[in-house]
Amino acid sequence: MMAATLFLLLFLTEHAFTKEPDVSCFVDHVKHIKCFWGDQGIPDVNYTFSSRFSNNKEFMSCDTYLPENGRTIGCKQPCDNASSQRFSTFFTKLVYGNQTVEAKHDLRNRVLLHPPVNLTIQKESDSNVWLYWNQTMRGCVESEVCSRINDNKWETSKISTGMQSFCINLPNSKYRYELKVRSKFGSSCGESIFWSNWSEPVVWGSNNSTDTSQASSMSVLTPVLYVVGAITLIILVLMLLHCERLRVILIPVVPKPSLIDQDMENWLQSSKGLNSESFKANYNERACTVREYCQVTQFDSESSDGSACSVTTFQTDCSVSIPANKPEDLSPPSSSSTSTVTV
Repeated sequence: MMAATLFLLLFLTEHAFTKEPDVSCFVDHVKHIKCFWGDQGIPDVNYTFSSRFSNNKEFMSCDTYLPENGRTIGCKQPCDNASSQRFSTFFTKLVYGNQTVEAKHDLRNRVLLHPPVNLTIQKESDSNVWLYWNQTMRGCVESEVCSRINDNKWETSKISTGMQSFCINLPNSKYRYELKVRSKFGSSCGESIFWSNWSEPVVWGSNNSTDTSQASSMSVLTPVLYVVGAITLIILVLMLLHCERLRVILIPVVPKPSLIDQDMENWLQSSKGLNSESFKANYNERACTVREYCQVTQFDSESSDGSACSVTTFQTDCSVSIPANKPEDLSPPSSSSTSTVTV
């Protein structure tokens, strides 16, 4: 009697403290429906799972159970028309002995896609780098591209629905570009609350993942080079300022004309003694006497009084000197002529 009472007490206590599992479901890449009931911890018993959509009357048994630590925590059901059937209500049922847990689910915004595949990156003829990828149901999917340069901070760019490409404008081939993509259903097809996992990153550029040590060493040497360059520049400036010869060669001095007051005063004093006598000539000039003789032809002598004359013209005598300080009458003497008349 005591044993039966103890067994009944244990049975009632177990059922009183055992919580009913919560079932959560989502559409896996529009091919399967996955449901889990182990979110609150691994259950103590293995439940039997079955499910149906609202347009079906009969429950379907689980196709593939998902175990963990020897207990079933989920179920994977195939669904060929999950892209359209997800807009219908989904019913689930868990059974263990006499315990049954039923629930209904709205799957229209609970679609989880697989990460994008076939990521390729290449430089096109327009000098831009393009990233391409593939994803299921291209017209309904929107994507995000996450990129970074030389292991810097990741930056996210949103891609419009239906696009499966991303452009890097005029990249520098000396930098290392790393990109990855994730996707989800867009609003045009019933927006999902789940993003897919990130794809495997792809890399473009002259550097690769093995060059991280070299990049880190360069980052350490960069400030050292800056300091050495600054010190060298300061030394050159000091040499330029303290070396007169170098300063004259590099920065030639332009002479600036200036007037000396003493020279100016001497010139003004000397100019006061100038008068009209200072500009008179102080040299002598020789004067020349010119005589002119006239020659009378025979015809002229016969027509007049029959005389003939012989003339020597332009004879000069420059033996007379006349001082320039005693001006004289320099008019030429009257010309004389000698004529001989033959009767």
